[in-house]
Parts: sequence; C-alpha cells; structure tokens
Amino acid sequence: MVKDIILVLVLQLIYVPTFTLRTIFLVKGLRMQAAFLGLLEALIYIFGLSIVFNGEQNVVVMIVYAIGFGLGIIIGSMIEEALAIGYTTIQVILTNKNMNLVDQLRKDGYGVTVYEGEGIEAIRYKLEVLTKRNQEEGLYDMIQQFEPNAFIIAYEPKTFKGGFLLKAMKKRKKMKKQIEENHA
Repeated sequence: MVKDIILVLVLQLIYVPTFTLRTIFLVKGLRMQAAFLGLLEALIYIFGLSIVFNGEQNVVVMIVYAIGFGLGIIIGSMIEEALAIGYTTIQVILTNKNMNLVDQLRKDGYGVTVYEGEGIEAIRYKLEVLTKRNQEEGLYDMIQQFEPNAFIIAYEPKTFKGGFLLKAMKKRKKMKKQIEENHA
C-alpha cells in the first residue's frame, strides 16, 4: 500500500506538469510537441488511475492522488515559467519622449514603435516592444534604468508576421554569442 501511495504521488507529479505543458504547447501552435506530451499524459493517466481504482477503494490513495494533482500544477507552472516559451509585447507608458531609452532598445536589437497620445493631464508616450519571453526580465531592467516611473503592461501575442523583429532577434542572438565567445 505504501508503494502504491508513493507511486501515485510520483505519477501525479509527472502527469500534471505534462498536462500543463501540453496545453501551453497547443495554444502556442507547437502541435508535434503537444501531441507527444499528450501521448505521455494519457499513458500516465491510465496507469495512475488503474492503481487508484485497483482492488479495494483506498481513501488514502485517492487523497494522495488529489494532493499530487495540486502539487503537479505548481511544478508545471514553474517549469513553464522557466522555459518561457513564446513572445511578449511590452507597452511602456512614459511622461516624456525618452529617446535615450528608445535608442538603447534599438541598439540592443529590439524593435520599438513610439506613439504619442493624450493623457488626462498631458501628452504621454507609448513604446511598444516585442521580445521573447525569456528576455522579458532583462528588458524590464533596462526600462527601469532609464525610466523608473514607467508604467509597463505586458501581454502575449498569439501570432505575428513580418516586420523588424525577426531580423533583429537573429542579430541580437549572434551578438550575444560573439560576446560570450570573446569572454570565454
């Protein structure tokens, strides 16, 4: 019985993160990865349930199954956050047109579009920047260095096509690789 309890817990700690990642991959259009995880998920699910419902109905095993599910959600979200799959659009609202920030972002390979708008009290400036999610924190840090009072909104675009972004990201990746090679 102890073996079953431990096995059910371990299976849930594998199953739920797999389910979480499969869902995210599917939403992001990564069909093959989602299909593979779906296959793995189904096998784990069937195997785990067969243990839970095998023989006498043990309440402890069922409770451990539920606890494992909850813990699996936490683990799955941590894995997804670490992988940072996809892109983020960052909108930065400024009280002044900080061209030093805009120039630095562009120098670092970010595509930046600057908009001027009417705020309740004065003219405001909006920067729109698209970046990979795994580079989001570095972008926030840079913005905070130039504009500590910036209002920042982030959201994930589902699709995009063309524009400056793709070439700039390849250029930025190449620059980082050269810097790393020079420091090695």
